[in-house]
Amino acid sequence: MEILNNNTVIADINSSAADRQGAVSEAFRFSDGDRRALYQTIFSRRDVRGQFLQDSIPESVLSRVLMAAHYAPSVGFMQPWNFVVIKSGETKQQVRRLFDKAHNEAAEMFPADKREVYRNLKLEGILEAPINICITCDKQRAGPVVVGRTHIPEMDVYSSVCAVQNLWLAARAEGLGLGWVSILDPLSLKELLEIPEGVVPVAYICLGYVSRFFDKPELQSAGWRPRLPLAELVNFERYGRPAGDDSGEKLLARISSDQQELETKGYQPGFVSAE
Repeated sequence: MEILNNNTVIADINSSAADRQGAVSEAFRFSDGDRRALYQTIFSRRDVRGQFLQDSIPESVLSRVLMAAHYAPSVGFMQPWNFVVIKSGETKQQVRRLFDKAHNEAAEMFPADKREVYRNLKLEGILEAPINICITCDKQRAGPVVVGRTHIPEMDVYSSVCAVQNLWLAARAEGLGLGWVSILDPLSLKELLEIPEGVVPVAYICLGYVSRFFDKPELQSAGWRPRLPLAELVNFERYGRPAGDDSGEKLLARISSDQQELETKGYQPGFVSAE
């Protein structure tokens, strides 16, 4: 009969717990290939402006990306979004005129030395993209009191933004480019698209196949703004508080290393390791 001491029993219990935890983690973890595809989609997503092709988007593809948007998370499951799909050249021209007006107004808001650079940036693809979509938020969709929105009323708009992100990532996976046009007066856009009271436009996007995706965001490549170091944005326990122990320092070191790889080499399959 084997005699076990307390240390052996404790070790066996801990080992069994670790094994169970590992098994549970693996049960819900995507395969390495699927995880690589997800991260590739995230890191190769771009805000597309000037590379749109006129190729039509098949209904099956458009259905899938809209479905991805519709299955986004929403506070209180209120699903506040609507999707206004725009194909008419006349409507696009009207939206483009709204953009031109807002674009000229915006140029005057920047310092003098930035204005010419700003005016030369390509910031929309309204006419070039075969499809435009306005994603809205119905703030009354679930009634006056919504689970999760009782203390942060903006959660309905945040939910619609989640739908935008889902659509954006699904579009990239389908080989579609997406550009978010935010230089528009929302009240003028509401009037043009006949958006009713209580519903607000959240995102006006341009969607279509593209000639290429840039390696880095255009504003980053143009020198408008650099990518911020993530390690400088991660705090511990309180806003602005640095790492206070070895584990925090190790995390920041790993973050810096990973971002350096991404910035110098772009996304590589090795970003998803087996560890």
